Amino acid sequence: MTYKDNKPSKLFKSKEGYDKYASFYDKKNDFLDGFEKGILQKIIGDVKGKRVLDIGCGTGRCIKTLIDKGAIITGCDISPEMLKIAKKKFLNVEFAEGDIENLPFKDDCFDVVLASFLIVHLKSLQKAFDEVYRVLKPGGIFILTNINQKKAPKLVTESHEKIVIISHYHIPEHVISALKESFFEIREEEFVYENGIWINQIVKAVKR
Repeated sequence: MTYKDNKPSKLFKSKEGYDKYASFYDKKNDFLDGFEKGILQKIIGDVKGKRVLDIGCGTGRCIKTLIDKGAIITGCDISPEMLKIAKKKFLNVEFAEGDIENLPFKDDCFDVVLASFLIVHLKSLQKAFDEVYRVLKPGGIFILTNINQKKAPKLVTESHEKIVIISHYHIPEHVISALKESFFEIREEEFVYENGIWINQIVKAVKR
């Protein structure tokens, strides 16, 4: 649910903001899917039998797709309230609470890391990308999305509290540069457009 009047909203970091908004998040799935238009599913490709980390998994929007593709999934999110909902929906999926800048996993343990609608909440990309590189196996795949959001939306929680979750705008070229700085090799880059304007950058990169 978005809030469109001019009354001030409280600013929250990701963990606190998504804890407050968790019960409404699934209502945004169709809206969020519209930023991908099937491209993300195509870029994910064949992950049957692969260990996939869905970082910033939220309530599990992408997990059904990964299950259908035969992946062995670990969901991770900074918000315990979002994870509570995800755990109820996907009883056979492993979940962990964690921050992409300090992941609670060993080195070289995942074949694929997916981060959809996550980097918009990062002021700086480098530490996060270095952490993803660390937990990926050699030759592992990192798939991320970067939405064209220059201003965070106003949201209304279940208790009618008006909030804004802090976000940051990332120029596509800067995302690519940061990936290369973390020693990733870019394999694919696609854009989703609406009315001639890019609304989402979707990138597949490989740990060299």
